[in-house]
Parts: sequence; C-alpha cells; structure tokens
Amino acid sequence: MSTLIINIKELLQIREPNVIKVSGEEMKTLPSIKNAYLLIQDDTISDFGPMDQCPSLTAEETIDATGKIVMPTWCDSHTHIVYAGNREQEFVDRINGLSYEDIANRGGGIVNSAAKLQNTSEEELYNQSVARVKSVIKLGTGALEIKSGYGLTTEAEMKMLRVIKRIKQEFPIEVKATFLGAHALPKEYKENKEGYVDLIINEMLPQIAKENLANYIDVFCEKGYFSLEDTERIMEAGKKYNLQSKIHVNQFNAFGGIALSVKHNALSVDHLEELNDDDIQALKGSSTMPVALPSCSYFLSIPYSPGRKMIDAGLPLALASDYNPGSTPSGNMNFVVSTACIKMRLTPEEAINAATINGAYAMGISNAYGSITKGKKANLIITKQVPSYNYLPYSFGENLIEKVLINGKVVE
Repeated sequence: MSTLIINIKELLQIREPNVIKVSGEEMKTLPSIKNAYLLIQDDTISDFGPMDQCPSLTAEETIDATGKIVMPTWCDSHTHIVYAGNREQEFVDRINGLSYEDIANRGGGIVNSAAKLQNTSEEELYNQSVARVKSVIKLGTGALEIKSGYGLTTEAEMKMLRVIKRIKQEFPIEVKATFLGAHALPKEYKENKEGYVDLIINEMLPQIAKENLANYIDVFCEKGYFSLEDTERIMEAGKKYNLQSKIHVNQFNAFGGIALSVKHNALSVDHLEELNDDDIQALKGSSTMPVALPSCSYFLSIPYSPGRKMIDAGLPLALASDYNPGSTPSGNMNFVVSTACIKMRLTPEEAINAATINGAYAMGISNAYGSITKGKKANLIITKQVPSYNYLPYSFGENLIEKVLINGKVVE
C-alpha cells in the first residue's frame, strides 16, 4: 500500500536517522520543509521533499494537504492509562481545601485506585482502558508508555500488566509497559515498607519476567512513599531482569533522587516540579532524559517543572501527559504542549521537540518514532488548515487535528 501526501503547507520535524534526541540550544530548532510532499510505503516513511521535486508516481491513495501541517504523532512517555473507575470526588475535595497528601492520608489517592482496580475484572479493566487509548490516538498520540502501579498486590499488578500487553498486541500504536509496583504502600503494609519492597523484588519481579510483561521498572521516589534506599534496591533488582529504570522523582521534594537515577543509568526521570542546581548538574552529560508533566501541575495547582531552566542549562527535555485518575485525568498531548509554552515558557519549537523526538527517546523508541525520517514508522498528524505551527499551542482549546495516520493508515 502506498500513500502520497501532497501540497503540505509545512512538513515538520525533519531529521537524519542519527538524531535520537535534542538538547539545550538544539531544541530551539524545528527543521521543516515548506510546500512539501511525503510518500508512505506500507507502514513506513519512504520519501519526502519539496513539491517541485515530487516524483511523478501513482500512489494507491493521495491526500491533498493544502494549507495543512504534517508532523510526527506525539510520543507520550509517561501514562497510567490503565486504571479502574475515577476519582472525581477527590477533585472536589481539593477544591474544598484538602491537599494531595491530605487525601492520601485518609485512604484516597493511589490506594483508592488500587482498591477499585482489585475489584475490577481483567476484561472490564481492558474495556475501560481501551476507550481511553482510542481517544488519545485520535488526539494525535502514536506511541504510549503505560505503567502499572494501581494494583499493589501481586495478582492485581499482573492483571494490569496483562491488560497493557493485550493493548500492545491489539492496537497498532507502539506501547511500552513499565512495572510500577512501588507506587504507594498498600494498607496491609503501612507499617512494614521493607516487607512490601521484599514482595516486589522476590515475588512480583520473577512473575513479570516469567510472563514477559514489562519493558521498564519505576519507583515513586518521594518523601512519604519510597526512599533513596528503597529506590536503589528496586532499581538493582530490576536490572537482574533487564528492566531499565524510569523514575518518578522530585514531584514534591528534591532530595537526591535524580543523582541516584543517573547513577543507575535510568532512561528517564519524570515529574521534576522541584529541582535544584545539584539535580541539573547530575543530569548534565548523562543519558537520562528529564520528563516534565505540565498538565499534572495544572490539575493539582503545584509548581511547574522549570523546563526553561533545564533547556537553558543545555539539557534535553521531554513532555508527557501523566494520564491518570488522580492528578491528570487527560491524555491530551496537544494541551500538554500548549501548557508547556504558556506556563513553562517553552517556545513552540522546544515544546514540539519535547513531545516528539525527545518523548520517543524517553521510551527507548527514537530509532523508529518521533521524527520525519526515511525508514521510520509513518505515524503522522495532519492538521486542519492553520496559519503556522505556532498556532497549534496558541489555540489551546481547539482540536486542530484533521487526520491521524498510524503505520501509514488513517485512523477512523
């Protein structure tokens, strides 16, 4: 099957195959071709260039993109999209003055989601989650990382990971699974954190490896949750099963989690709402991608990750949605990109780079996703007619996507 897209107003995010992430000053540049064409063979980008160099060929399908921008789909490297029920009452509780910690301390938060998930069948959990996956694909997401962590028992964590595996098998988008057993302490281990960490290491991890259920391992490294020592134990255990780390860190406190993650070659460190100069120094020269989650800050009214400071210090930055029932009940990456521009002072170029090529890096897939590159998967957004790509984050309340192509096929 061949598809030719012609008369593209601007083809965004043109990269050579050796570019797997961009950092610092590089993030200010978004390479593009105006008045362009793009040729897809089966599921792959096979050729592109200016319209006046478009080869005369007969494709099975031709799409006229006059006045429209074509760009790679979003790569959302941090989600909890597999969950049961919702937590809208906690939303109201926060409006009435309770903090995230207050809600957690009275049995809400992650533990609340875990109780719902434990009482939800695997089939029902799949059905609820699939509705969300379909929704984010139509909003332009072409690759998803999905975490467990709302199970908090061996059986329920496996249930989540099996649902993620099924989504991976039954949907055309790229999906990466992350094991986040260390998301919170279940009630029965409230006074025995070491016992729960032992359960993760000695029971959950061997079962995950046996069923081949995860690509990565994660820990909520935060005061009141899992300490530096706990995090290091779990990262070390994950390595034995070839699970690289992607760590929740610095959401409410900065206390050395980033340096620890870098020491263990974590693929990414995510949240980073609280960041100090030592953290920035630890990230310099490392292979670890900082990931900001601006719609979480928006929803919880907590500080935004200092993305401007990180980029100005020469670091790379990725953006992700953090889609989850408690702190970010949205997987809309268009809103994430807008919020990064509005609240974190990223330029449109920086924000789009962060949500495409750098998002792909934070999932370990930038060899095949995240840019317009010959040989990469044809996962594309075709916008409606817009004045320029600056209009995409500017018009934050409008859906400006006309078509999404996954593996070269238009999503219906």
